[in-house]
Amino acid sequence: MASKFDHDVIVIGGGPAGSSFARAAAGNGLDVLVIDKRKELGVPVRCGEGLGQAEIIRQGLDLPRSCYSTEIVGAKVIAPNGKSIVWKGSQTSGWVLERKVFDKWLCELAVDKGAKISSYTRAVGIVRDGKGRPQGVKVSHGGREPYDISAPLIVSAEGMESMMAREMGFKTVHSLYDVDTCYEYEMKPYEHENLLEIYFGNKIAPRGYAWIFPKSDRKANVGIGIGGLAENGSKLGGVTGADPKTLLDTFVKGNDKLKGASTLLDFGGVISVGLPIREFVKDNCMVIGTAAKQVDPIHGGGIGLAMEAGLLAADTAVKAHAKKDFSRDTLFEYEKRWRSVTGPTLENRMKLRKVIEKVSDDDLNHIFNTLTEKDLNDVMMNNFAPAALKVVAKRPQLLAVLRGLLPGK
Repeated sequence: MASKFDHDVIVIGGGPAGSSFARAAAGNGLDVLVIDKRKELGVPVRCGEGLGQAEIIRQGLDLPRSCYSTEIVGAKVIAPNGKSIVWKGSQTSGWVLERKVFDKWLCELAVDKGAKISSYTRAVGIVRDGKGRPQGVKVSHGGREPYDISAPLIVSAEGMESMMAREMGFKTVHSLYDVDTCYEYEMKPYEHENLLEIYFGNKIAPRGYAWIFPKSDRKANVGIGIGGLAENGSKLGGVTGADPKTLLDTFVKGNDKLKGASTLLDFGGVISVGLPIREFVKDNCMVIGTAAKQVDPIHGGGIGLAMEAGLLAADTAVKAHAKKDFSRDTLFEYEKRWRSVTGPTLENRMKLRKVIEKVSDDDLNHIFNTLTEKDLNDVMMNNFAPAALKVVAKRPQLLAVLRGLLPGK
């Protein structure tokens, strides 16, 4: 008997989360439609374009040369006084992508598995059955008259906007504390060492950081992300309003290697730096990737996390399809697995973020003078105690701030 639905799954958003879900679900026999409001996938770029090797390896993919600008061999973190620590290891090996090419490649992989992609197609509403459960999406292609497409499972991979996720009942609204306002330039020339450069300091970027991500042909993504509010809602770092462009211009002027560089592209945006939303699934619907706030609270990066979430959600969706049961109880397997595997890591990252934003520039200088590359590696692997104890041993007054990084806290 023919299905009453147009598709098995409708995915809203063709970024790394949506395309990874579509590739895995379609590869297991599901009829998947991905809709994306953009005319061209991967455009506009909204991030520094960094991606670690680990996620590509875990997914068994071979990244084509056309998808990245340059390889990354490590990271350099710089204190307010200019002291730097270079960190090279598995956690810092990867690429600075060309997102326009990378996102299309991921979608093409999904198409190769049988998924259908429809760009310039905006979701404008959720279609529900008599019990109020999502059963489809009302869409507008190219701004034309909306029409309905149906499926028993709707997946929101919308990114920060998450309009349809909210319409499906998920609480995806961000607090001001949990977002950073960003601005970025693509600049040339910039001589680099294939290292990601991260600059800390309240004068440089209040409750945030500045970055230089190298690209090929002596180019670089140069950006800044700042937060305007502290955890208690007070103004932070003397910032009365988020003005990242002004701070970025000051940073560029103060960097000797950037003073003579030209700006080839400039853009701004908002990124999530909070913890994930409280629930990822309801009857007949799921939320994945940045729409679910599955991002690193330290730097807002989410490409690898989005791809991981897409695969986990797809595995659960395939099982739900086999049972013809898309209830919350069945779909909850995805949420349970994600929170047990990745959730603790992001919770620890949030602890670290709260510490970083409370220390002064002088304290940051002390921390950088105390720690080694090994200490930094331990910290980024969520082993905070050894580094915290070293810092406190020479500056006991920091115990109150760093206490949350010690065991049992």
